[in-house]
Order: sequence, then C-alpha cells, then structure tokens
Amino acid sequence: MDTSGFLGSFNKLFEWISRLAFLNLLWISFSLLGLIIFGFFPATVAMFAVVRKWMLGNDEMSIFKTFWTSYKREFIKSNILGVIITALGLILYIDYHFIINSPSGFVSNLYVPFFIITFIFISMLFYIIPIFVHYDMKISQVIKSSFFVMIMNPLSTFYMLIGSFGILFVLSYVPPICLLYSGNLLALFIMKPATNAFEKINQKSQLLIQGQ
Repeated sequence: MDTSGFLGSFNKLFEWISRLAFLNLLWISFSLLGLIIFGFFPATVAMFAVVRKWMLGNDEMSIFKTFWTSYKREFIKSNILGVIITALGLILYIDYHFIINSPSGFVSNLYVPFFIITFIFISMLFYIIPIFVHYDMKISQVIKSSFFVMIMNPLSTFYMLIGSFGILFVLSYVPPICLLYSGNLLALFIMKPATNAFEKINQKSQLLIQGQ
C-alpha cells in the first residue's frame, strides 16, 4: 500500500476543507462587519470572486487578500445591485400576498404568470453574482446578461436549482455546520456550471466571428 500517496491525498483533502471553512467564516464575518444590510452583498461577491479563481485553476492565491480586495473594490457597486435584487424580491413578495388574499376571481388568473415570473427571477439570481465577478459590466448589463445566459443554458440552470435545494435541505438538518459550510458550498455549486456556461457562450461567439 502506498502510504505516501494516501497521506498526500488526505492532506490535500484537509487543505481544501480548511480553505472552504476559512472562506465561509470570512463571508459571515464581513457580512456582519457591514451590519448585514450593507455587508451581505459585498461579502457574497467577494466569496464568489475567490471561488471563481479556484475554478480557473488559481488555487494558490491568498484567500484573505483576494476576498478583502474584492470586498473593498465592489462594496458600493454590489450594494447597489443588492438594493435592486431586494426591491424586485419585495415586489414579488407583495404581489404574492395580494394574489392569495384577493377575493377577486380575476386575480386568481394571475397565479400562473406570477409563478413563471418568480421562477425566472430565481433562475436569474444564480447567474447574477457569477456574471458580476466574471465580467466587467454595468449593473444593468449584469441583469440583462443573467437573463440571456439563463435562457441559453436550461440544463445548467436546472442543476443549480436542484443542487442548491439539496444543499439547503441537508444543511437544515445540521444547522451548526452552516457556520463553516453554507455559503461556500452554494458558491462552489453555482460558480462551476456558471463558468461552464460562460465558456460555452464564448466558444459560440468565437465560432460566429470566424464564420463571418
């Protein structure tokens, strides 16, 4: 038995477990640093920025330095994006209560359109932060691009929905683990298919350019 190979694999596994735990602690700490309201979105963007570098093969960079640099640089812009996302979510929440509490029979016809719009909104959320950290775009472009990427990659969107639900379901049974593994697991699961989707779109764009 090759014990050196086993130990090497074990050390690598422990190293990644430690990295993920450290990243999640940074995410929680810097969310609290911004009093949650102002810290959540910058911390989430910073977390995705770290995960993006991992996905691109840069797993030796300083996690804290990458996180802190992104947190500072994108603090205002990510909070503006957060206000827009929160406002849209609040509008949908108010619409939902209006529809279920309205005595009007006509309003009941809005159930299907409402749930379609809500599904599209949730699906877009999976791409908004990855696009934000992957491309240098204005916020309006980030939101528009998230819609088109979502439409062009239905399978990736489906995997994100099912996988995220699965992670949240498992974590709901072991709440203490959320301190070390929650946002980081979601970021990993979301960023991987999102990055693949970006690569596919870039490849298609190159083929279109070459075909002209």
